[in-house]
Amino acid sequence: MFDVYEGCRTVTNGGFSLTVADHGARDGVPVLMVHGFPDSARLWRHQIPVLVEHGYRVIAPDLRGYGRSDKPQAVEDCAITVLAGDMTAILDDAGVERAHYVGHDWGSALGWFFATTQPQRVRSLVALSAGHAGGFDAAGVVQREKTWYMLFFLIEGLAERRLPEDDWYWFRSWIGRHPEIETWIADLSRPGALTAALNIYRANIDPESWIRPARDHPKVTVPTMGVWSSKDLALTETQMTASEEYVAGEWRYERIEGASHWIPLDAPDELNRILLDWLSFH
Repeated sequence: MFDVYEGCRTVTNGGFSLTVADHGARDGVPVLMVHGFPDSARLWRHQIPVLVEHGYRVIAPDLRGYGRSDKPQAVEDCAITVLAGDMTAILDDAGVERAHYVGHDWGSALGWFFATTQPQRVRSLVALSAGHAGGFDAAGVVQREKTWYMLFFLIEGLAERRLPEDDWYWFRSWIGRHPEIETWIADLSRPGALTAALNIYRANIDPESWIRPARDHPKVTVPTMGVWSSKDLALTETQMTASEEYVAGEWRYERIEGASHWIPLDAPDELNRILLDWLSFH
């Protein structure tokens, strides 16, 4: 099996060390691939070799709080503005001015923010599963019902106590029989890892926003593709398709049938085909 971590380095930002996998020729067109909860750069193990084979340079970090990167215990250290600063530091360290950004889950949420605030660093954006924040608002009550677990994750101490109970019974029931679940549990069971992983929710979700009127959101100006899968347990198709309203430039939407939330693992060949097609024109 391809080892994502064979060829990685450490990038330090704000006092925290980030593990960054870097594969492919240094003069290849750069693609920054960013995972979400509860993953690591290993999420992309089926995509990286294919992209490298086609001449791309793939840079895949472990977000702070995940994988082999440091585990911040303070909520404020995982704010999306801080995470965006990590992306800037990673690109600077790699000597890359602009990269295609491919994100999944929280990696997608970060991508929408990064492309909005630093469009000069983003050649194009590919958002898997998670649409624009405005699309999430537009999806209304149905979307909020599917993501009720986020409110549970926000309760410091309670989530850390309840999630591991009975051999992670609730976590297993929620995700289902995904083949990656034992790896996720092993990662989250390390000292400080669960709190660090949950801090991305605590730093960036305001529960009161679920009952307030939707706010205005800035639009993304870079070429953007949204990809959603029909068996996503947490995110509706509406929150992705409604994201088109928040893209000022080119927009493309791809629906993948039969895959769960974890598209890169469940539908690697189809995702690789879509990514190669997109990247070749941008």
